[in-house]
Amino acid sequence: MSDGRPRIGVLVFPGSNDDGDAVWALAALGARPVTVWHGERELPPLDAVVLPGGFSYGDYLRCGAIARFSPAMEAVTEFAQADGLVLGICNGFQILCEAGLLPGVLRPNASLSFVCRDVDVVVERTDTPFTTRCEEGATLTIPVKHGEGCYHAPQDLPEEQIVFRYAPGSNPNGSERDIAGVANASGNVLGLMPHPEHAVDPLLGSGDGGLVLASLVDAARARAYAPA
Repeated sequence: MSDGRPRIGVLVFPGSNDDGDAVWALAALGARPVTVWHGERELPPLDAVVLPGGFSYGDYLRCGAIARFSPAMEAVTEFAQADGLVLGICNGFQILCEAGLLPGVLRPNASLSFVCRDVDVVVERTDTPFTTRCEEGATLTIPVKHGEGCYHAPQDLPEEQIVFRYAPGSNPNGSERDIAGVANASGNVLGLMPHPEHAVDPLLGSGDGGLVLASLVDAARARAYAPA
């Protein structure tokens, strides 16, 4: 019998190192996390998918460039194309861009240095499955930790696909238009460089990331238990 918790898959690639954090955070926020190995060609029954942070395949070639060819990514692509909810965090964002599920590409930080610190992020949209618990224009404090987080946006990227921006003076990597997170045109796929799974408890410095992940859990639950 169902316990009311949506099943959210967390992909694990060789080099993933935030999958455990994502699993813990999702469980703490009321989901039933399900780890999915990158070699799986089919996804189990899931209500959403999270691609966590890390250094998939050692970041050889480019960040996410090899992971995009993993068998599991074919299944994730099919899941996304069927309007499934997909969230990519840091390396997960890079993989989604490399796989063509999100526009643009992540390049080396403008400083050419690894950045690891809290940043302030402004919520641009609250009408996505990932931001319903947020307030438009609110500033969230969420940590980043990356060396290749400079987002290069297509010239024709619509403003409505920008979900998060770094607050003025807080851009840690030189991302164009201060973009910290972007969605696909349909709004069911989101990628962001900050790590919400590391900001779900004020004891860790901030609970603001919980608003993002809890929004995803809410959306996944609503889809899982919607009347037929």
